[in-house]
Amino acid sequence: MVKFTIFAGGYSSFIVSYLFDTQTSELSFLQTIPTSQNPSWLIPHPTNQSIIYAVDENTPGVLESYATTPGGGLTLLDQVPTAGSGPAFCTPLSTGQVVALNYGSGDGIVVPTVTGGAHFDNSTSVPITFTPPPGGVSNPHMAIEHGEEVFVADLGGDKVWRIGQTGAAGNFSIHGLIQHPKGTGPRHMAIADDFLYVLHETVSTITKQAIPSFPNGTSPILANVSVVPPPSDNPPAAAVFAAAEILYAPTPEPYIYASNRNIAGPEGQDARGDSIAVIDPSTMGVVNQVYTGLLEIRGMEFGVGEEGAEFLVALGAVSGGMVVYKRTEGGKQLEEVARNSTAVTRSSLVMFKLEE
Repeated sequence: MVKFTIFAGGYSSFIVSYLFDTQTSELSFLQTIPTSQNPSWLIPHPTNQSIIYAVDENTPGVLESYATTPGGGLTLLDQVPTAGSGPAFCTPLSTGQVVALNYGSGDGIVVPTVTGGAHFDNSTSVPITFTPPPGGVSNPHMAIEHGEEVFVADLGGDKVWRIGQTGAAGNFSIHGLIQHPKGTGPRHMAIADDFLYVLHETVSTITKQAIPSFPNGTSPILANVSVVPPPSDNPPAAAVFAAAEILYAPTPEPYIYASNRNIAGPEGQDARGDSIAVIDPSTMGVVNQVYTGLLEIRGMEFGVGEEGAEFLVALGAVSGGMVVYKRTEGGKQLEEVARNSTAVTRSSLVMFKLEE
């Protein structure tokens, strides 16, 4: 028997926690935890499951650290400004620093941590401005570490920036970029076996390319696959898709999972809910579409740790609640094991094994 605690953040002034019991297949409410406004993105510390990072998607933006407590609670440890507005993403680096990206103001910041990652020291942090395209805006939406670099997906600029540390901790600058087709909206990314997979929100596709040489090389796009439900699935004619999340799982077999966020009004919604596309990275073919009963899937994550990795959790940002799937058939299939249809609408989540 294994139990997991799930924390879910969103556009409100609280984070909600749930308990997932693998023996009973129950997904039950634990706590509503008061926070500052709009903790829209949560992510765990890479090695310490007692620490969670969050960004408050406000003007000005705020980066926060929380400590988990027994019974599904959180205690605020520290907070610092993100030096911009509307941060929609943060992620810890292997160096003990945390990247926060300001979607609203087109910039970001890397903040060193102290006391084992629990607190911040932004005294040497230098804000990074991502140059907007002619007549457009820069919307940095995700960062992912690769070696000594950090890649930043710019949804508004249709490119992936390459940044690196150029001085003291917190001092990062742009040293290159990977251009993507205009109007495709790179949103989130995954890296595996020296390939870069980019999910494009505007056109709901995933591209695959070899990671270009450092610092500013180029490489051809090897595949460009649509993740939306095919015509044979009879999606509503008025559906409007804006893919939101991409996850890569190397085991049991390598598969990519992409959430199809249907942002249409009531006339375009699918009674089956939004789907999660399952893609074989070797062929870049869609091998499954799993309909979830959720509307506008933004939060989608694997569980943390070896025991949590077999589970995928998704939640609706508009309706449908939360569902837990077990990855079966090598990862090709998602078997529903728990659902809470009354779970509060949220935009991100993290799932930890409950230490007993």
